[in-house]
Amino acid sequence: MKTLKAPITTENDEDIIPAGQPGPEIWVACVRLKHRSQVFLVHLGEDPVRKGDKLIVEAENGLSVGEVTTAWPFDPSDPVPGKMKMALRKAREEDLQVEEENRGIEDRASLFCSRCIESRGLPMKLVEVEYLFDRSKIIFYFTAENRVDFRELVKDLVQQFKTRIELRQIWVRSEAQLLGGVGICGRDLCCTRFLTTFAPVSIKMAKEQQMLLNPEKISGLCGRLMCCLAYEYGHYAKTKKRLPKCGAVVDTESGKGTVTRQNLMEGKVTVALQDGKETEIALEELKVDPFTSL
Repeated sequence: MKTLKAPITTENDEDIIPAGQPGPEIWVACVRLKHRSQVFLVHLGEDPVRKGDKLIVEAENGLSVGEVTTAWPFDPSDPVPGKMKMALRKAREEDLQVEEENRGIEDRASLFCSRCIESRGLPMKLVEVEYLFDRSKIIFYFTAENRVDFRELVKDLVQQFKTRIELRQIWVRSEAQLLGGVGICGRDLCCTRFLTTFAPVSIKMAKEQQMLLNPEKISGLCGRLMCCLAYEYGHYAKTKKRLPKCGAVVDTESGKGTVTRQNLMEGKVTVALQDGKETEIALEELKVDPFTSL
């Protein structure tokens, strides 16, 4: 099955389509929203989609203004993911003005809500506030160890802002996604760039990849195991099954030996020979004695 072609870079803000040539009618664009990036189909006639363009898109919670980070022409022969939506249009000057005003209201709502939480002594932590572009609702994201009775808090917020109010309890991974940050790899967090769901991650995945079980090395900013541990886990698990286990006796060109270590990255094992020397050998060069092991 074909996949969407790799994006054409737009460094130095150069046009993807040469001057004088009509652009394709449909583009695929990676759009950075307030809390994460998402891919949309964009139909703007013959106008090319450029890095930095502001678009009105339908995000998870409703209409939102996003900025194009990269874009490439859509190939009709490529399959379209079922959840990919169409961007509605380019943002106009009045749209950007509304978005700027909404950001100011979010700041005031965050300060007001934090004061109300403190005054009522509620066991919850406000993380983020989102005012929808169409001003139909304000969403307050918070974390708490247990369920919180926030009915009186909602009344305070409705009385203050005269609009629909939603308090949404999230967990620590979602908190990191909302706030963003940089991982130990030096790049923006995966959950803010492209992850839409959080796959289960276990300590077994780190062990299979022969990583040091140091919490600082295998934990993300959220304090949980890094999502990227799941990316290559399948490859490591398959490679480990193919390689002889530690303790297995194998035949090499230098004689019999015992496997002491596995190099899953390169698909090799370290063998301790009978003369006391060690050598690293690829799987294809080994003959395993299945009846002899430690």
